[in-house]
Amino acid sequence: MSRDNIYPNSIEGYLSIFKRGVKSAYQHCAKGHLQRYLAEFDLRNNHRVAIDGEDQERAEQILRGIIGKRLTYQTTHP
Repeated sequence: MSRDNIYPNSIEGYLSIFKRGVKSAYQHCAKGHLQRYLAEFDLRNNHRVAIDGEDQERAEQILRGIIGKRLTYQTTHP
């Protein structure tokens, strides 16, 4: 069964790639940052070579996407 062309095998494949990537690249994934890891892997999945072109084009597109954005951490005060 599928809903809107989303199949269980697609989801399982995506999650297996995500788990393998976290273990190989980061070794640990904190719960508080899970959304950021998922967003990165989603970007990688949606912009892979099989879909939209060459590595240089993808790199340039990603770099254009980060202009003006900053990753900040909330500081806690006692």
